[in-house]
Amino acid sequence: MLWTPFKKPFKRFLGIDIGTTSIKVVELSGLRERIKLENYGEIGAQMFYRKPFRTFEKSTLLLSNKDIAKAIGAIFKEAKIENREAVFSIPDFSTFFTFLELPPMTQEEISSAVQFKARQHIPLPLSEVVLDWSIIEEGEVSNREKAGIKVLLVAVPHEVINQYQEIARLSQIRLLALEAEVFGLVRSLIKDKKGIITLVDIGAQSTTISIIEKGVLKRTYSFDVSGNELTRLLSKSLDISYNEAEDLKRRHGIGFSEMKIGRILSPLIDLLLSEIEKISQNSYKTEGKEIEKVILAGGSALLPGLKEYSSKRLKKTVEIANPFTEIFYSPVLEQTLREIGPSYAIAVGMALRGFE
Repeated sequence: MLWTPFKKPFKRFLGIDIGTTSIKVVELSGLRERIKLENYGEIGAQMFYRKPFRTFEKSTLLLSNKDIAKAIGAIFKEAKIENREAVFSIPDFSTFFTFLELPPMTQEEISSAVQFKARQHIPLPLSEVVLDWSIIEEGEVSNREKAGIKVLLVAVPHEVINQYQEIARLSQIRLLALEAEVFGLVRSLIKDKKGIITLVDIGAQSTTISIIEKGVLKRTYSFDVSGNELTRLLSKSLDISYNEAEDLKRRHGIGFSEMKIGRILSPLIDLLLSEIEKISQNSYKTEGKEIEKVILAGGSALLPGLKEYSSKRLKKTVEIANPFTEIFYSPVLEQTLREIGPSYAIAVGMALRGFE
């Protein structure tokens, strides 16, 4: 056997996404230049419990840490996952985002300024949160004066972090990092670092719309138009059970194969698209740059007819999220990964974090 002293170490990382209605796990291996899909798995809340893993009104997880760890253990057992190094995602609605504009200053001064500004923007005492920040834009020098600095500030309550740390301990997982969902989405979906993209994550309990410029998060907004809301609307309008409505929604969507279902769902879809338009217009007013493309992610991204309907209404190119485009996998998984891609984008992004 030849010994190669400069051979790079082979790595494996897990990405774990604890969503409202399911937990998803993705295992990736390899090196940063060539990453392979080793495994993936999911368990729905309805298969394990009679209630969801979390609610929009409560930022922390609804079930006990032991219950969540038990569900993760079930995925590991079923998928035969042995790796124990993972990055967990934190829901955007459990995270406080704000964007600060600072005058020209040194790196040392920025830290103090961010701490001072945080007191004005974060709705909790700073002693109860963990702060993180990054510079997203530094103005160019003009007229011999340096322009201001734009900073993204993120705050996560200690209560949320402590719960994830406990879940990792009970699951016998080495927790490498905790990260807001939106950063995982950007990492797994934004391959082209040019231009401005609107990333729309339609989750079960909420939707997050983010503006990405040259691969950098510039704005993000969350509101409660969601996949579950679409199902509840259909259930109430047709006087059928929630599960029946969910099945009809997934099979017919807002396509023309079932006009009645399309008519029921389109007002809520229009509300979502109006929010996208409003955010895109505001971005144009402040930045003077047009949105070039819209990417739909989340469990409802594959709703039949949604891509075409959105493209026509927004007058933009609309794509369905596929986080596996630059990841190696068996060809027999091609169709399956296309179908699950929009809902696995966060978990993939978390696993990719390990290779950075």
